[in-house]
Amino acid sequence: MVMEQIAGPLVVTEVPDAVAPAGGAVIEVHATGLCRSDWHAWVGHDDIALPHVPGHELAGVVVEVGAGVEKWAVGDRVTVPFVCGCGRCEWCRSGNAQVCPDQQQPGFTHWGSFAERVALHAADRNLVAVPESISFAAAAALGCRFATAYRALTARAQLAAGEWVVIVGAGGVGLSAVMIAKALGAKVIAVDRSTAALDVARTLGADEVIVADGRDVPEVVHAVTGGGAHVSVDAVGSEQTCADAIHSLRRRGRHVQVGLLPSASGLTPAPLARAIAWELDLLGSHGMAAEDYPGMLDLIARGTLHPQDLIERTVSLEQAAELLPVMDSASPAGMTMIDPRLTPSA
Repeated sequence: MVMEQIAGPLVVTEVPDAVAPAGGAVIEVHATGLCRSDWHAWVGHDDIALPHVPGHELAGVVVEVGAGVEKWAVGDRVTVPFVCGCGRCEWCRSGNAQVCPDQQQPGFTHWGSFAERVALHAADRNLVAVPESISFAAAAALGCRFATAYRALTARAQLAAGEWVVIVGAGGVGLSAVMIAKALGAKVIAVDRSTAALDVARTLGADEVIVADGRDVPEVVHAVTGGGAHVSVDAVGSEQTCADAIHSLRRRGRHVQVGLLPSASGLTPAPLARAIAWELDLLGSHGMAAEDYPGMLDLIARGTLHPQDLIERTVSLEQAAELLPVMDSASPAGMTMIDPRLTPSA
C-alpha cells in the first residue's frame, strides 16, 4: 500500500522486494494492524519521505537476514516493537530502546508493514520470538496498542489493585488498557463517543462507561469515584480528550498520555494550573522495548490475557487503503487487522 501524497489516495501496487540491511532482516508479513498512528502519518502529522508505505504493528516469518545477524534465521516466527532501537546507545543497553535517540520506526522513518514484506533494522536488538501457541494476529496486536497500554499502566502509572482508572478512548489502545487494568485488579471507567465501543469495553470488564456526547466527563468521573480517578489515560490524543482525562483525576493523581497530540506549533494546551495545584503527575508513554515482551507473551500463552479478542475484523490491503483515510471519523470498536496475503474479495 503506497502513499504517494499527503492525505491523498492510497495505491496497492507492486514495488521492488525489500532487502535486509546489515544487521537487519526481512519479514514476510502475516498480520499487521491498522492504527490511528498510521492515519496521523497519512494526514501529514509525521515527517515522512514520499512515496511511503505505512504500517508499524506486525508479525510474520523471517525470510532473509542481513550480515552480522546472530540470533535469527530464516523461518523464525517474530514480532517487533513499533520503536526499534539502534542497539548501541545507553538507552538500548539499559533496556529502554523505546526512547532510543537513533530509533527507527517501520511505517514512519522507513517503509512499513502494509506490504507482503518489510525490512527491519538491528534484528538482534529488536525482533521478538513468537511461540507457536500464539497466532500472528495476536502477536501483531501487541506491536503498538497492547504493548503501549501495558507499559503505560504498569511501568509509567504504576496502577495498583483497587485504584480507579479512567480511560478516555475505547479504540484499540483504550480497550487494551481496559483489559490490562482489570487484570491488575483496578476499577475501570471507559469514556468514548461511540456506544458500540463502550459496549465492547463493558464486555472486557469496564466497571463504568461514559458516553462523551457533550456532557461534563470529569464531573461524572468525580461523582462515580468519590473525588476523581487515581490514574487517567488519554488513548485518543486531542486537546479535549487530554483535558478531560487530566480534570478527571483526584488530587495527586497520575495521568498518562498515550494518544498523539499533533498541532501546528508542536505544542498542545493542557490544564497545567490543575496539575500544579493538585500535584498531578503528567507522564508520557511511548511503546515498549523488545526486552519487556517475553513476560507479556507468557501471559498470553497461559491464557491470562487475550489481545486477539480486540480484533474486530481482518481485511486485505485494498480494503485497508479505503479504511485508513477515514479512521478519524469512523473508527470501529476494537482493532482492524490486515493480512497482506488476502485477495481484495476475501
